[in-house]
Amino acid sequence: MDIVFLLKGVMIGFAIAAPVGPIGLLCIRRTLADGRTAGLVSGLGAATADTLYGFIAGFGLTFVSDLIISQQVWFRVIGGLFLCYLGLKTFFARPAEQPASAKGNGLMGAYASTFFLTLTNPMTILSFAAIFAGLGITSTRGNYVSAGILVLGVFIGSALWWLLLSEGIAFLQAKFNFREMRWINRVSGLLILLFGVYILITMVSR
Repeated sequence: MDIVFLLKGVMIGFAIAAPVGPIGLLCIRRTLADGRTAGLVSGLGAATADTLYGFIAGFGLTFVSDLIISQQVWFRVIGGLFLCYLGLKTFFARPAEQPASAKGNGLMGAYASTFFLTLTNPMTILSFAAIFAGLGITSTRGNYVSAGILVLGVFIGSALWWLLLSEGIAFLQAKFNFREMRWINRVSGLLILLFGVYILITMVSR
């Protein structure tokens, strides 16, 4: 039965990560600008946050999820502001002639930023809860081994998506010249900024 929980976890992690939103745009842009390692590390930051939320849902830590959801306004406002900052930074960034070799602090920053941004969306917990219920995953509570295997599967599935995305974009990297990269920066920066503005507007209009 443990292999079943692992496979379900992989499917859940992949499904949660796959929709292309602001995190996906960041990973695509970083892969093009800084190489596949920067893109993959950015994705792993998001995968780690997904896994943390999967852990909360999988182990039935309702007191933690209730606390996070009760503070979702502040989480989303902070996340929206950070997205606006990243969007403007990306929009005005000057493309390098050659992809940079991201190392050390650069990779840590890439990982931390996507980890933080993913955490600022508490609705991810509700997504996990809904998917768990849809798949009939209710028997892990009290069974810490099965819950742990399920959470491991979530990380593997999410990381697999980011690996595929970064490798796919890196394959296309050589096809873009300086002028095209400048437009990629502008378009992706504008979209990320719009994501941030949308989040802030929805918070204000409540």
